[in-house]
Amino acid sequence: MAVKFGTSGLRGLSTQLVGSVSALYATAFARFLVGSNHLPAGGVVAVARDFRESSPEIAATVMAAIRRAGLVPVNCGWIPTPALALYAQKIGAAAVMVTGSHIPADRNGIKFYRPDGEIDKDDEAAITRLATELARDEAANRVERGMGENQEAAATELFLERNLSVLPSGALEGLRIGVYEHSSVARDMMTTVFGQYGATVVPLGRSETFIPVDTEAVSAETEALLLKWSVDHRLDAIVSTDGDGDRPLVADETGRPLRGDLLGLVTAHYLHATTVVTPVTSNSGIESIGGFEVIRTRVGSPFVIAEMNRALTRGDKGVIGFEANGGTMLGSAFELDGRAIAALPTRDSFLPALAILGSAVANGWSLSQLVDRYDLPIALSDRIENFAAERSAALMDHLRHSSETLSSFLAPIGKVKSSTDIDGLRVTLDDGRVIHFRPSGNAPEMRCYVEAPTAEAAQGLLREGLEAIRAWQPAN
Repeated sequence: MAVKFGTSGLRGLSTQLVGSVSALYATAFARFLVGSNHLPAGGVVAVARDFRESSPEIAATVMAAIRRAGLVPVNCGWIPTPALALYAQKIGAAAVMVTGSHIPADRNGIKFYRPDGEIDKDDEAAITRLATELARDEAANRVERGMGENQEAAATELFLERNLSVLPSGALEGLRIGVYEHSSVARDMMTTVFGQYGATVVPLGRSETFIPVDTEAVSAETEALLLKWSVDHRLDAIVSTDGDGDRPLVADETGRPLRGDLLGLVTAHYLHATTVVTPVTSNSGIESIGGFEVIRTRVGSPFVIAEMNRALTRGDKGVIGFEANGGTMLGSAFELDGRAIAALPTRDSFLPALAILGSAVANGWSLSQLVDRYDLPIALSDRIENFAAERSAALMDHLRHSSETLSSFLAPIGKVKSSTDIDGLRVTLDDGRVIHFRPSGNAPEMRCYVEAPTAEAAQGLLREGLEAIRAWQPAN
């Protein structure tokens, strides 16, 4: 079976997910929910989807399988993943989001939620075991089109209400904010939210065909669009998301995309958080500039959420998590001047976009001025697409083989000072620059992350890192 769980959810080619595989995994998820007492027989599962061409068919198959398994599907339509998670949390339901997030249009995925939030890695293993056991069960693999009561309006209203409590009323009056709509399922809600705060909203780049937007590795084509739009429309900012609306993209008044971990850091300050959980790939300057406890994890929201839960268990308050892609998770509830923001332990794109704009306006700064005040190391990342998983694994095995092989691989770039292996291989060079190699958990891609004191140095290091990956060949 070619589909598998990655850093967040089940992923595979659309052609693999359309049909019996979707039915099989939906059945396995339903049995997991009932068997682990997360839902009783007859419990509710909320289902939503993104705008990929294959998503409606997969969602219909999932709803049919859920009903056959003795649970009740409700149809939440086309809404962002955090909106689905919030609604399910509110009504005590499990949830399924059909989305491939930011990965190419020929791929898709399924995200699963227990009533208390995202499934964890142990849950993924349990669901996979059930799917394996059910692989030859005709009923579990049956492809039918299902439907459920439409709750899209209720879920939308709840999410809008949440986001309209983040900033004071009218907080963005006088700003011109572009919304890069592309094929994001969050596009209409984003226009509504920023407009409700008083901004003049300029819709940009709406597409009826799916466009994969990776907020962690913004393409040169997207950067060119952002630059042109910022000039043509005299914008103070441009906001957008990935395909399912759980990762933010924010560009400043010059059209420059801001790092996702900066968005998370600003959000933590805006909420007066006391504990921050973030993966090893987030900027190394967070510890020195934060003013809160920082806990590092492997890449993927399940790892961040697990550490947030541990912090809550030991009694921490003000717990927030974020990833280098900007997706921000609230482990605990927060209150701002009497405005309550409930815990939402899943990636959200709206909160960080609102927090950084609200912070800039409250201080009388442009976004670029706010970025300059944080003075973090320059962090960049990119990926090599269509890099086979087997080749990625072989490269990582080679780099981990010994200190000599790692030093030899990096010799043209710099001298190794130290390395860590929490997730991928993160190397600090003797001049303080950082380079991190990590295979993607969601797609056949090899990722490279770098940090350096200047933009020029970071760009050069990223280019050298990607070239080294491309040039490497496994020994025969």
